[in-house]
Amino acid sequence: MAKPKETSGSISDLECMTRLADWTARKLGTPKQSPFCADVVETATGRLVMRRLNAVAAEWDPSSHAEVRVLRATCKRLKKLTLTGHTLYTTCEPCPMCMSMALWSGIDRVVFGATISDASKHCSQIYIPAKTLARKSDMKCEVVGPVARAACVSIFEDPRMQAMIRTWRHRKTPKSK
Repeated sequence: MAKPKETSGSISDLECMTRLADWTARKLGTPKQSPFCADVVETATGRLVMRRLNAVAAEWDPSSHAEVRVLRATCKRLKKLTLTGHTLYTTCEPCPMCMSMALWSGIDRVVFGATISDASKHCSQIYIPAKTLARKSDMKCEVVGPVARAACVSIFEDPRMQAMIRTWRHRKTPKSK
């Protein structure tokens, strides 16, 4: 496990990830609960820029992962295509789609909590580690994790989240118009 890094603003990866995991856990039992949540933070200061939860089911969109949503929203808010100077924090190791989005966005760093293996105990995953994808790219991005793994895994294991995950296995597509 890579050692969590201190940012210039003296906010560590552990503090940022704990803040994200705590907020995500507070969403348990609400209509918007998800074990997948992501923040974009200014790398130098630790200032939160944007936060998003996974919205796949709510938006009937398989690409509506927390990481994709937060990167899109941040680019729009900042009116920039490149997120150099920012770090992506995510409660779970990014899937290949999300990690590719992080790389294309030019984000400096990706810090994750739960691993792909942790998530696969609860829902389907693609077994390509984020670090492998970053290494196979010519785009520079540091990948750190797991950080605050136990806090992030506990979100998956919460009985309220387990009940929600069971519904994912039986979700039907909307009827065509």
